[in-house]
Amino acid sequence: MTDLAWIDLALTSARPQAMGALLRYFRNLDLAEEAYQEACLRALKAWPEKGPPRDPAAWLIFVGRNSGIDQVRKRAKHQPLPPEEVLSDLDDMEGDLADRLDGSHYRDDILRLLFVCCHPDLPATQQIALALRIVSGLSVRQIARAFLVSEAAMEQRITRAKAKVGAAGIPFETPDAVARAERLGLVAAMIYLVFNEGYSAGVPEKAEAPFCAEAIRLARLLLTLFPAEPEIMGLTALLLLQHSRLAARFDGDGQLVLLEDQDRALWDRALIDEALVLIDKAIRHRAPGAYQIQAAIAALHARAVSAAETDWFEIDLLYQTLERLQPSPVVRLNRAVAVSKREGPAAALALIEPLEDKLSGYFYFHGLRGGLLKQLGRYREAHEAFDRAIALAGNAAEAAHIRQHIDSMQREMIETAK
Repeated sequence: MTDLAWIDLALTSARPQAMGALLRYFRNLDLAEEAYQEACLRALKAWPEKGPPRDPAAWLIFVGRNSGIDQVRKRAKHQPLPPEEVLSDLDDMEGDLADRLDGSHYRDDILRLLFVCCHPDLPATQQIALALRIVSGLSVRQIARAFLVSEAAMEQRITRAKAKVGAAGIPFETPDAVARAERLGLVAAMIYLVFNEGYSAGVPEKAEAPFCAEAIRLARLLLTLFPAEPEIMGLTALLLLQHSRLAARFDGDGQLVLLEDQDRALWDRALIDEALVLIDKAIRHRAPGAYQIQAAIAALHARAVSAAETDWFEIDLLYQTLERLQPSPVVRLNRAVAVSKREGPAAALALIEPLEDKLSGYFYFHGLRGGLLKQLGRYREAHEAFDRAIALAGNAAEAAHIRQHIDSMQREMIETAK
């Protein structure tokens, strides 16, 4: 085996399983991570020469466990374990371990690992950072650059998160059915937050901030653990549909392109088709949830051949359903877009005006309000709303998009004055 790219893929795919098992063994995130890293180093040495193991995850767990035990004994000032070749015969033990670590065993370990990373005592930013470091294996440098903080600051953030996890006394026993249901919702929310970090980051740079792709990988992993859960189908479909528009979301100058103006030929049809199949499967369960409804809304956009053919009536109905299921001013704000398409800007503005106090610090509220006021010819108020939106922009692309609105509005004012 000489294909190093295949080895890298195998290590990445096996990481959640291996890290989950090592965390169960050692009850310590730092030690589990060190043991996994040592196992990866040994894999890079052994696999090119001896060929791939039958079960890479089982191999990494076995080698990592031995390495971790060695570290524990060294720290306790005991004699270290003998060399690996003296300690065991990997060729014999690997097969036995692979047989014992069946799917249900992996399921508990991965679920536990994901739950540890999204512990409710941790702030959302620490949950995301910890998950990307522990579950996904992204470097501190990659995570820091995505969050626009220094490596030292991100290292401290992750260290504090690990310390909180250690102090929280999280039980390591296999969760019961009730705990699984509770954890599943938290894990799904964490994956959704990871995706949003990438989606809202501005012009994507895959090598530096692969949050969207990583969130999709984690969602697919969660779907393999819970293949009959319609909300996990909905979550995965939602992320796939949002990510399918990646190539069309920004123009060559890095300017944001609105959904209705995007070149739909650039949308990734393979991701869309995968998502539509998941949505159809989820609907058959007749157990609607927030992720499924959001995915259904995104699917209506994906199915429309052009922006003019978008079924805004159905989208409005879905947002009303979502609002009943999950009341939120942001849901109301999103619904206002559909209302503006169906009933005009005045109706949409009346819908969002009561949200001003709750969404005063939200970029999209002021951007949408400015756009509606602009359509109504209330240019002074629109300019004030756009100025507020620019002040709240999360990245340069968002700010530039609002400036384009201001420029077009000024041209309209000149034309109107003639």
